[in-house]
Amino acid sequence: MTRSIVAFTTLMVLGLLLIWGGMYHHILQKKPVVFSKTTLDIKRGDTLESVIKNLRDQRIAINPFWFKLYAYRSDLDRTLKVGEYVLDKDATAADILALLEDGSTRQYTITFPEGWSFKKVFQAIQDNPNLQHTLTDEELASVMEQLGSDKSHPEGLFFPDTYYFEKNSSDLELLKRAHDKMQRLLVAEWQKRDQDVPLESPYEALILASIIEKETAAVEERKKIAGVFSRRLKKGMRLQTDPTVIYGMGDKYRGNIHKRDLREPTPYNTYVNNGLPPTPISMPGKAAIHAALHPADGDELFFVARGHGRHAFSAEYSTHVKYVALYQR
Repeated sequence: MTRSIVAFTTLMVLGLLLIWGGMYHHILQKKPVVFSKTTLDIKRGDTLESVIKNLRDQRIAINPFWFKLYAYRSDLDRTLKVGEYVLDKDATAADILALLEDGSTRQYTITFPEGWSFKKVFQAIQDNPNLQHTLTDEELASVMEQLGSDKSHPEGLFFPDTYYFEKNSSDLELLKRAHDKMQRLLVAEWQKRDQDVPLESPYEALILASIIEKETAAVEERKKIAGVFSRRLKKGMRLQTDPTVIYGMGDKYRGNIHKRDLREPTPYNTYVNNGLPPTPISMPGKAAIHAALHPADGDELFFVARGHGRHAFSAEYSTHVKYVALYQR
């Protein structure tokens, strides 16, 4: 009699397990719950409960009990990844759970072009609706400290590139990626530098590269311009480069430089100050950094724009004056 009861109980348990498994398979694996393509937006601080509520609010017909049961089994209550998830039409609850488990979020992009100022970078970040904006204008004064940098001025310290990110990634996270990428590149390029470059640190290389970046977009001219600036630094000549003057003018710059601007004693005016300016003036790319650390040989000390993004180079000041008259006046 006892054996019969045990056998009956065992069969009942097995039957319930089979029914349970069938329900699980049908509800999670087979039954579509998404009736039109939609998105699930998970923000920082969201919990499994808030995600389930979000799904239900969008009329996605998940069963909260089964959904939560599987989510706990997969530790999703602790590993939810911030971002935007695309839920296809006819997706099942299992499909949604697989997306969340994989962290398969929609990727957005933001591009920082070479030669941009940090002001433009920060404006682009502020204008991007898919980033979480945590930095205020007041906090910009301490942004480098928040990034763990020993520099107080942010100019030039972020690598120009296209960055992919998930929706609701923070602005500070994005800046850290760009900052760290620039630091890695600087260290690598500095270790391979020509040993006779007149630069004392990777930061000085960044400053010079930022000037080269603003002087020319012509790839073949970068090392040649770097050569001019390197020879000037070695000879103790002032760099006399317009982009630094423009940077020092700030919002006063309206598209033209006048003689009075060349005499204005800003920290960035290389017509009145010796050596490099105190910080970079733009965000240089890899080619400009490489050029600053591998300047071309030669005897040229002057150059002037001759149109179409190219320059005329000369070793003698008298020749330079002729080129100025020819191309500028």
